[in-house]
Amino acid sequence: MTEFHPATEPYDQGMLDTGDGNLVHWEVCGNPDGKPALVVHGGPGSGSPAVARKSVFDPDRYRVISFDQRGCGRSTPHASDPAADMSRNTTEHLLRDMEQLRELLGVERWLLYGGSWGSTLILAYAERHPERVSEIVIPGVTTTRRSEIDWLYRGVGRFFPAEWAAFRAGLPEADRDGDLVAAYARLMEHPDPGVRAKAAADWCTWEDAVVSLEPNGSPNPYGGRPSDARLALVRICAHYFSRGAWLEEGALLRDAGRLAGIPGVLIHGRLDLSCPLDTAWELARAWPDAELHVIADSGQKGSTTMGARIMAALDAFAAR
Repeated sequence: MTEFHPATEPYDQGMLDTGDGNLVHWEVCGNPDGKPALVVHGGPGSGSPAVARKSVFDPDRYRVISFDQRGCGRSTPHASDPAADMSRNTTEHLLRDMEQLRELLGVERWLLYGGSWGSTLILAYAERHPERVSEIVIPGVTTTRRSEIDWLYRGVGRFFPAEWAAFRAGLPEADRDGDLVAAYARLMEHPDPGVRAKAAADWCTWEDAVVSLEPNGSPNPYGGRPSDARLALVRICAHYFSRGAWLEEGALLRDAGRLAGIPGVLIHGRLDLSCPLDTAWELARAWPDAELHVIADSGQKGSTTMGARIMAALDAFAAR
């Protein structure tokens, strides 16, 4: 049985003032003199996890920095508040926040760690600022191409036809044959809190269905969140995904050559229906210094086997 590193409490934390009305919560744990590592959470809008981000890092060798992306977790204003301005919550804003945080904490170069949406943000940051990145570890690769979004909210419905029909039925009838994600984004801006709550619940029910065949992990990772966290997650996800995360289609794979010289470990579950393995395989082919590990018993929710592989990669990089 894999023995993970002990979780540690943060020794420093604060709020990054972005200068445009947003305050981004950050915290640091581990060794103040250790190797800097930034945890980039998924979602978008899930908030930084409390324990998982720490137990795979050796607290004696890493200075682990995490932050709640705009609108979620302990960052303010929170996207569950309908008055929160979403026009200042884009991929570009998040990339600038990461650079501001690096400068605030006096980090020259850092290892980047994160999966799912976090991997998209990591790749976008590293391709823009390769000189600031020492290594990358990604458990669960996505690049948020429109083709990937279409798969998650339409294509994978062939495996869950009843559940996808219910997801579609949660929309006004006029929107059911169009862009479902954009229609949900509109519902999440509706003035009626009951409409927003139902849309968030319907969205999370669908997300839970997509990962329901996986043998490991909690049964309802999306719907089981507190109501405010669920509202923020769905509002931010729909906001980003309905706009292709403001990324040119395929740009992150096209520009993966910019990552040359940055060692990377890609760890992807073969059972991941929400983010199929082919994107990780394409990235490994395009990124000359990356190695891909496929985990047979894992999907989006992870497994002990995946956790052990993540920890092995981070332990190896700690010695660099």
